[in-house]
Amino acid sequence: MTGQVSFNAELSPEMAALMQRLAAEGPQQDPTLLPPAEGRALSEEGNRRWNRDLPSMASVVDIRVEADRSLGSAHCRVRVLVPEGRAAGAILYVHGGGFAFCSPETHERCARVLALESGLPVLLPDYRLAPENPYPAGLKDVVACLRAAFAATRVAGVLEGPLLLAGDSAGANLALAAMLHEQQAVAPTPVAGALLFYGNYAMDFSTPSYEFFANGPGLTRAKMQRYWAWYAADRADISQDPLACPLVAYDAALGALPPLYLMAGGVDPLLSDTLILQQRLEALGRGDTVTIVPGVTHGFLQNTIDLAAAREALAAAGVAAWKMARA
Repeated sequence: MTGQVSFNAELSPEMAALMQRLAAEGPQQDPTLLPPAEGRALSEEGNRRWNRDLPSMASVVDIRVEADRSLGSAHCRVRVLVPEGRAAGAILYVHGGGFAFCSPETHERCARVLALESGLPVLLPDYRLAPENPYPAGLKDVVACLRAAFAATRVAGVLEGPLLLAGDSAGANLALAAMLHEQQAVAPTPVAGALLFYGNYAMDFSTPSYEFFANGPGLTRAKMQRYWAWYAADRADISQDPLACPLVAYDAALGALPPLYLMAGGVDPLLSDTLILQQRLEALGRGDTVTIVPGVTHGFLQNTIDLAAAREALAAAGVAAWKMARA
């Protein structure tokens, strides 16, 4: 999907029904307009509805990755989801939430479905959040968890093998940035591939999809601007830092990435971020997979209870993960 893109704000019947159901609950308070701690609590509460009837796992354990002083990371809790019959290897899944909200708990159902579909354990790091901990705090925590993925989770039954990264929205940004970060490491952690869902890869709020979907439905440009203000913490140079905005990375850095599986929703102000990344990668002659799911809004993978599109998308991502792990 390259060249001129025609955006379409029409929602799929299931997505429209879900949005109508949420609207019937009454006016939804915008958590980005609240003090961060209050907004975070509101986001946690709202996400509980998507984390009912959790699929069964062989084990669910919280472990701790110790702080790495040389890296600048903090102690980080990691939820380890191990499916029945798990294969060797793991997926380190970085949750979204605008760098400021959400947690392993808000993304647990999505992650459990991915674990079942891929046959791989999924590791959910509880990295530090902005604005209390702006860039690069969360990224440092993710990198530390990437480096310690197998050593820290052995006690939880994870078998060392191929390591994949995954993330949605701001989590896709952090996952991609972690891979770019490790390109400069003395002994980089091997990553077999990455699953990046509706990623937020730059601070450019004038892209075609930001213009078309500025007021939603769902995510809006104003919300993204507030998230970035929290994450950037008034750093004027952050828009040109590839570890914050991976779309400004040099061709050589993007070309050296492992295989990527990119997915985005068709009704999303961040859609152009994925399409621009796709174009950069294609120009380098890479063969990464890109899937655009029509008729769904940003964050749709959270809705595996209500949306067949979310379940189907995670099934496809699981197949992609298995192929990357066995390549």
